Formats: sequence, C-alpha cells, structure tokens
Amino acid sequence: MEKLMYMMLIEKTKTYNRITKQIVTEHVENIRKLDDEGKLEICGVFKGYPGMAGMYILKVESREEAEELCKQEPLVMGGYATYKLVSFQIANKENNYLL
Repeated sequence: MEKLMYMMLIEKTKTYNRITKQIVTEHVENIRKLDDEGKLEICGVFKGYPGMAGMYILKVESREEAEELCKQEPLVMGGYATYKLVSFQIANKENNYLL
C-alpha cells in the first residue's frame, strides 16, 4: 500500500520581518500541539534559502487534513507566510525503497 506524508513548505511574505514575539510563541505552541498529537514527523528552519522560512512534514491520514493544519499555522493565519503543500511517497525498508 502506498504510504504518503505531506510537506508544508513555509514561504515568507513581505511582512515576515514584522513577526511579533506573540506570533512566534503561537507558532511554537502549534508545533508542540502537532507533535503531541503524533501528526508531526519533523520540522525545521531553512538556512540560506531567501524567501523560505521552513517546513513541516506531517503524518496525517489525508491531504485534506494536511491542508487544514497548514491553514491553522499562526504564521499563515497572521499573513506573515504562505505555504505550499506537497505530497510525497515514503521510501523505506518496509517497501524496499520503492524498488
């Protein structure tokens, strides 16, 4: 069976440099919530890629669920960032690395 995860690429908007401490706190709280719920595989900040803030890799049941989580990200809700949602198929030992 095809196993998918979803990558949320977080892109900076022109107002990204106006982020407040409150928004950063809400962003981190959102990350903790996703992690506590088992919906976050990994997340991080991009270094050296102008215009890109970071990414989440989400472990959810559907693209629709991933889309809802992206829309709830405080950086997106506040207009500081936009996102692109990418589906990808996992390659691992269980599926012989898609061979």
